[in-house]
Amino acid sequence: MSGIVYLVGAGPGDYRLISLKAVDCLKAAEVVVYDRLADPRILQWAPDEAEYIYVGKASSQHTMKQEDISQLLVDKARAGKTVVRLKGGDPFVFGRGGEEALLLRENNLPFEIVPGITSAISVPAYAGIPVTHRGVATSFAVVTGHEDEKKGESNMRWDKLSTGVDTLVFLMGVANLPHITEQLISHGRPADTPAAVIRWGTKPEQRVLETTLGTAAEDVAKAGLKPPAVFIVGEVVKLRQKLRWFDDAESRPLFGKRILVTRARSQASKLTAALEQMGAQVIEAPAIELQAPADDYAALDKAIGHLQDYKWLIFTSANGVEHFFKRLALAGKDARALGYARIAAIGAATAAKLTEYGIRADVVPGEYRAEAVLEALQGKLPPRAEILIPRAEEAREILPDTLRAQGHKVDVVPAYRTVQGEADGASLREQMEGGKIDLVTFTSSSTVTNLLKIIGDAGPLQGIRTACIGPVTAETARKKGIEPDIVAEEYTINGLVKAIAERKL
Repeated sequence: MSGIVYLVGAGPGDYRLISLKAVDCLKAAEVVVYDRLADPRILQWAPDEAEYIYVGKASSQHTMKQEDISQLLVDKARAGKTVVRLKGGDPFVFGRGGEEALLLRENNLPFEIVPGITSAISVPAYAGIPVTHRGVATSFAVVTGHEDEKKGESNMRWDKLSTGVDTLVFLMGVANLPHITEQLISHGRPADTPAAVIRWGTKPEQRVLETTLGTAAEDVAKAGLKPPAVFIVGEVVKLRQKLRWFDDAESRPLFGKRILVTRARSQASKLTAALEQMGAQVIEAPAIELQAPADDYAALDKAIGHLQDYKWLIFTSANGVEHFFKRLALAGKDARALGYARIAAIGAATAAKLTEYGIRADVVPGEYRAEAVLEALQGKLPPRAEILIPRAEEAREILPDTLRAQGHKVDVVPAYRTVQGEADGASLREQMEGGKIDLVTFTSSSTVTNLLKIIGDAGPLQGIRTACIGPVTAETARKKGIEPDIVAEEYTINGLVKAIAERKL
């Protein structure tokens, strides 16, 4: 039985512009064939066990020829696989999706087209340039920046194109810009027509060069702009002065700043999304990974078996909450098993995670640190109280040690452990030493410790700004030879992002 091929448009660059149907296809994929322009984060929706084949189609550089890519799709479909051919932009807008679909049809293999948002309209939009606008432009054309060399003679109707359409959008045309501008001008388009070149449109590293038709080639050469870029010609370019939004310094204070996020991959999305919303280019490099404790939950499961004995439960992190309730569910229990026990939570994020399981914490100190919990519990604990603390396998001992010194019985059970993440140390060192990272964020002491293990030492961080989520993490950084530039006053992800934005990198 044959498989099926989904020819999927991945959109122009911002991975969040992918369609819901495209995500559904990726979730079902057994094979993913993708190119350079697809943001790697789009692959997060495909199964880990899927086969990933990079065909790397960049301008004038091809990891695999188009004929071979088309045949690859045929071969995988014949083998009964569900294949996603992930293409930048839209498969049918200079994406050569038609060629791939025709070969599949010739071989009687099923396929579906999943349209994507083309860069022809989205990239100008992110630059604040509408391709049409009432009273300015009532038509637009999307034009390839380079024709198929095998055709020999060009069939581009420059005489019609130059003056017959209000807005011209050239894709993949940066290398041929001198030829394009010469042809447009020689066929009647005024040299002073507003124009713009937009590189890496819709992504945080987006760069916009405003120019004119007559000076575009020279300006691009001086600026050193390289593909991928979109060239747009027309009076609508003037509207950018009023409509620019994506790269506006006031509304997006971190635009273009390259920020390293060291959280575990499963946790990074919230911080990444918040930083990207402010315009940052985020590099996710997981310095830590969350795993089951070394005893494989034996101590936690034992504690869950006699929850009725505890008068207080103290949760020190949202991770501790999540792992505790997962084990509680596996034991066939729910929040009712906590009985009359009272609950304390370190920080707003931990308290918020508890509400997801129907629990409202009795005590939530204002600060995200053990000392604040101890202060908040003063006068609330009965003598010799039995207390359970489900937490990370390795953590500061000040909380349980102080409670024991006060005469309480405290059971500390590991709900999870933090181990070194999968970040590429060599690549990170190269980026740091090459000035390609503006800021490194630390959201826990373990992110500090494990990032240094990954890159070898604190040397590459010299000269790079660092931001810590709170004083405990900051103190760990200082002990490791890193003086934080930013320490959030509110010890949460939102507080960290706010502190970074206010610093104005």
